[in-house]
Amino acid sequence: MRKRISLLAASGLVALGLATTPAHAADPVFTLSGPAEVGLRPHPGPGGDAHKTTVEFRVGNTTGTVFDKRSTLTIDLGALKGIADVTLDKDHSPGCTQTATAVTCVRDGLYPRDSRVASLGLSAAKDSKLGASADLTMTGKTEGATFKQATTRVKVGGPDLVLEEAALKPKMNPGDTQGLPIVFANAGTESVDGVALRIDTSHGMDLVEKYDNCSVEKVSDWTTGTVCLLDGEFQPGAVYEVSGALTLKAAAHAFHEGIAYSVNAAGKEGKEPAARQQLGKNTTGTGTGKKLAVAERTPTKAALRPGPGAGADLAPGNNRHEFDFEAKNTADLAADAVSLKGKAGDTVRADLGFRNKGPAWVSYARLGSGVARTDIVIPEGAKVTKAPAGCEGVEADGASRKQNAGAPRYFCWTDSELGEQEKVSYPFELKIEKVVADAKGSVTVDGWAPDGIQVQGFDPNKANDKAAFVINARDTGPTPGPTSSTGSPSPKPSSSTSPSPTVSASTTTTAAVTGTGPKANGNLASTGSSVGPVAFGAAVLVAAGGLLFVAVRRRGTGRA
Repeated sequence: MRKRISLLAASGLVALGLATTPAHAADPVFTLSGPAEVGLRPHPGPGGDAHKTTVEFRVGNTTGTVFDKRSTLTIDLGALKGIADVTLDKDHSPGCTQTATAVTCVRDGLYPRDSRVASLGLSAAKDSKLGASADLTMTGKTEGATFKQATTRVKVGGPDLVLEEAALKPKMNPGDTQGLPIVFANAGTESVDGVALRIDTSHGMDLVEKYDNCSVEKVSDWTTGTVCLLDGEFQPGAVYEVSGALTLKAAAHAFHEGIAYSVNAAGKEGKEPAARQQLGKNTTGTGTGKKLAVAERTPTKAALRPGPGAGADLAPGNNRHEFDFEAKNTADLAADAVSLKGKAGDTVRADLGFRNKGPAWVSYARLGSGVARTDIVIPEGAKVTKAPAGCEGVEADGASRKQNAGAPRYFCWTDSELGEQEKVSYPFELKIEKVVADAKGSVTVDGWAPDGIQVQGFDPNKANDKAAFVINARDTGPTPGPTSSTGSPSPKPSSSTSPSPTVSASTTTTAAVTGTGPKANGNLASTGSSVGPVAFGAAVLVAAGGLLFVAVRRRGTGRA
């Protein structure tokens, strides 16, 4: 019996040991990355020299923590012999060295982000043959982790779509139209099976025609993307022109508008093009019975001029153009009056803000600044217990202060876009510390510049820029408790983060109503330009090429 108990006890200890021994976490996996394919111009390049293409390799750490062990990353160059020459860019490849067969990079740690490992310059070898290809592979080794390798296909030659810049008029009034001519060439060495034409338009610019081979997607609140799939084999040395009509129309709410248009290889016939895959499941055809067509035209030297670049397309940088438009239009920003009632000790909520009465929408996205500032003066006897995100508490004279709560005055900024007929509300919670009959504050909407207030050039009506914010108006006097007509009691304040300002579309002109809207504004401060071109409000996905860009920058500036 004693022996049996001992065996049971031993078994229990073993079981207990197994239960309390912590399991080892799986080793992290880091992803190495580079372009899927790189096309090189045949040797010699334009001007008789070898044309160099830049290729970057990166490493991604998505663990959220720093990996503090030494890693060795190796890019194997052996397969490129006789196909491509490789030069290590030492300025953009710290910790890397190059030999005839490999580039080796040593990292003492990997931070939780995607970071560059090495930058290589590739050019076709002197005796390389057109169409020759090989894989450029990067692998990694370290203790306690593994790496997912990256492979880039390097090929001599390839297609090179070149898009001609359209001659467009920059001035358009609401309702005006003008055609968008599309001419492109293949300046490469290989044909292209199918071309995807993408046209992104800002909120106040419409593409009139609808075609069955064109799909439309709402990219963001402020951008619409249209992709037209042009069938056919587009030969090297040939120039093509879209023969169907493409008409741009400035909407009634147009102001500062922009378009971005591009051409990219769409994929082989019989397969779903990458362009349509990138657009997403919500894209639909139009069912008009018409297709956008394309025809070959006489080539010119300018149309066939190649450019630098990397990717399956020899020079993707010349596949895309942008253009800005200005429409003569105005927007009327009107502050909302608010009247609250309450007794001493009550906590009430007030939605303070303004509305855009149109007709134009406004965007300062390219400037990275808010459209307008709301200046809120708190009535006497009330103290702000909770201010929304995007609102800064200041002293009565506008000077800065350390504490945001309890300020006598607040500056609140909108996001960088403001829709036509859009209402902007900032939800405040206030405690009535003492009843002051007819206590008056104010709500003023205005522009903001680094050196102070400036008049918005788009808003000629200044009479409604300021409205009253009153607590216990004299004609009614204090009531036993707060009412719900223009303000409401608030729950017990918590320590959670203050809510963002709320936005909801509205066409009314009454005082702000208790409640939150469906869309939150940001807190970007305006840099002071009263007129600025649109930037689509967000990054736009170039579907055919899989690139990200911030749409519509003024011509002459750097590309996104």
